[in-house]
Amino acid sequence: MFLGALLVFIAMAAAFGTVAVADVIKAKKSKEIYRIREYGSAYLMLLPAVMLAFIFVVLPIVYSLGYAFTDFHMYYPNDINFVGWDNFVELFREISVKGELYHAIINTAIFVVCVVPLQIGLALVLALFTNRKKKGVKIFKVCFFTPVVISLTVTSFLWVQILAPNGSGMLNSFLAMFGIGPIDFLAQEDTAMLWIVLMSAWQGCGYQMLIFSSGLTNIRDDLYEAASLDGANAWKKFLHITLPGLRSTLLYITITVFVGACRVMIQPMLMTDYKLHTVTLSYYMYQLGYGSKLVGLSSAVALMMTVVIGCITLLQRKFLKED
Repeated sequence: MFLGALLVFIAMAAAFGTVAVADVIKAKKSKEIYRIREYGSAYLMLLPAVMLAFIFVVLPIVYSLGYAFTDFHMYYPNDINFVGWDNFVELFREISVKGELYHAIINTAIFVVCVVPLQIGLALVLALFTNRKKKGVKIFKVCFFTPVVISLTVTSFLWVQILAPNGSGMLNSFLAMFGIGPIDFLAQEDTAMLWIVLMSAWQGCGYQMLIFSSGLTNIRDDLYEAASLDGANAWKKFLHITLPGLRSTLLYITITVFVGACRVMIQPMLMTDYKLHTVTLSYYMYQLGYGSKLVGLSSAVALMMTVVIGCITLLQRKFLKED
């Protein structure tokens, strides 16, 4: 393991040095003044960030990629054997028999399909509401952003209390006034994931709201004034001015929300525990790696997730990119 880390460090150091040398060569070819002391100071300032990236980003990725083709078991770290594609064959077999991985894929797909448009739609509506030049609007912006700064763990426990099946649950207490319930919302297979979707969209839309708000400030006011003179109503202004003006912002938000949704784990872990109707890919991968100690198989799941998410992200960039 130490030798592998050393090789990766040497490769990264070589890449870092190559960039520095290429910078010098480029400066000399263009006959620019190249001050070694200034550029050396700049690269030294970059060094701590590069080292942190190496330790916490590059090294784990490289090791995970290598472990995906081994039978690495956490209890036997010194007994690692190369198994080739066996881990991936096992994963596809698990999907074919509709095992836990099959349910994890379906649940993750349901979560992504539901939470991405819902969270982005909520964020856009809130951004349009708080972007108006009215008194007191900034107070609403702070209120809408507040759930973002609360820990996702705290938020999950808060919603568990709201949806509690007994009399202490806020929602069941409200329904009891109409003679309904109590209902165990998180135990029902048909509704548990939907409640997780609602909680996640509520918790995260405030952050995207700020990004949309920033994008709205870049749209020129004279475009709206010209549209008003032409008799355009609010809907036509939104459709032909606001949306095109937010296209690059929408692309960024769509990709980041999609990637974050694919990695959902904390919400089902804390709200429902390990249940087939709420288990997600990240949660399944966590259980394989830390529960069953099957690091090799867990790394194979991570590699598959990375490839699929990367391909879908490229397609999103292709269809949502600016003309």
